[in-house]
Amino acid sequence: MRTQSGTTSLRAILYMDEIFGYFPPVANPPSKQPLLTLLKQARAFGLGVVLATQNPVDLDYKGLANTGTWFIGRLQTERDKARVLEGLEGAAGGGQFDRSKMDRLLAGLGNRIFLLNNVHDDAPILFQTRWAMSYLRGPLTREQIKRLSTATPTAREPNAAAPAPARSTHAAAAVRPALPPQIIQRFLPVRGAAPSGARLTYEGAVLGAASVYLGDSKLGVETTEHLQLLAPLDDGSSFDWANATQLPLSLEDLESAPAENPSFVDLASAAVDPKSYGRWQDELKRWLQNNYRVELMRSTSSKLVSRPGESERDFRIRLREAGHEVRDQRKEDLREKFGAKRAQLEERQRRAQQAVDRESEQANQQTMQTAIGVGASILGAFLGRRSRKGMLGGATTAARSASRVLKERGDIERANETLESVSRQLQDLDAKFQDEVAAFESATDPASETLETMVLKPRKADVAVNDVVLAWVPYWVDAEKNKHRAW
Repeated sequence: MRTQSGTTSLRAILYMDEIFGYFPPVANPPSKQPLLTLLKQARAFGLGVVLATQNPVDLDYKGLANTGTWFIGRLQTERDKARVLEGLEGAAGGGQFDRSKMDRLLAGLGNRIFLLNNVHDDAPILFQTRWAMSYLRGPLTREQIKRLSTATPTAREPNAAAPAPARSTHAAAAVRPALPPQIIQRFLPVRGAAPSGARLTYEGAVLGAASVYLGDSKLGVETTEHLQLLAPLDDGSSFDWANATQLPLSLEDLESAPAENPSFVDLASAAVDPKSYGRWQDELKRWLQNNYRVELMRSTSSKLVSRPGESERDFRIRLREAGHEVRDQRKEDLREKFGAKRAQLEERQRRAQQAVDRESEQANQQTMQTAIGVGASILGAFLGRRSRKGMLGGATTAARSASRVLKERGDIERANETLESVSRQLQDLDAKFQDEVAAFESATDPASETLETMVLKPRKADVAVNDVVLAWVPYWVDAEKNKHRAW
């Protein structure tokens, strides 16, 4: 993990089900410290950790406090609920956490109802899972394991070739042919058990070991391919490296002696001549130079190139990871770009809201004063305590107060219009931000991108043939002369 560069994107997930016993709150098994280290540090390198258990008390509280996303189902005991609440409160890190509200939510969870709590979200979310049923056999008994291990396979492994008629060109002898000491002989290791009634037989082939350098500075690709090519001998006259197959073994993996009690197929005349191996070595070098190619895939959007031997699926996964990192960086750049403008609008929105509140309060006070003044004038006139002149002055004052009320209401409307205008600008800014994010996300989707094919060819100086030897290839030959691959 620590050999990787830091990132804010998710590169891989480590998932452990039934965590009981591996991360206990009290004991210290060997697995505890690595898991705690991952929970504390792995996110910085793009590694997510998912732990699952039916009992939260099985988990160390330090691990719970370092968990940011929780999926919580119905808890069976109050002890489990208390541990979860402690963990959620610790994960909040002193932020907003309503313990009583969370307690009520957990207590109300029903069957297949789960609570999602993410420390980066404002509030938890309740969701329901789809109903599904799986028929699982459960742990196998010893007898069932025995039956499985001894059963006849219904499909062959890639290396288990279908039976083929034994070659009749050369007869099989019990003794290995005598060869000149200059000819190096190697034996492919025998794998697996012999079929019933079959005998081990070796056939001769030519094995060439070569190294091919491939490089392109423009593509940023540089690799050396180590090849072990196994070519059939047949009768020697039709020998061609084009008929060779790549062997998933090196010369060091081959054996210097045959297995016990084998038979050997006679060799073609060319295979017993030491000069043939020098000629075949030269032919292998020319053949690799003229025919060996490595096809690579290239992303037109990111300019990344696949590695030799990397499948399209793995390359697209790598493109997606790189795209996530680019996307996250561009989001940060956009946030910085829009951040200053948004901060200004939020400040204007705050001041506009304060103005609305202030004007509303002033209007309410003015309305109350006007009502009191009008009421006092009416009451004075009714009780006969005020003169005609005083009544006229009171009515004039009340009219001025009513005019001020209308003015305050106008101020409220204008303040509300300003607040609505700023709020719309904020919404427009957020929508523009989301549009720009969606634009570059859709433009760099590695799942739908058409990949270019790049072909690397070696130069003459980039091909080196290390050795060409006689390789004895083992087969099982049954009573019906059918042969089965034994390596």
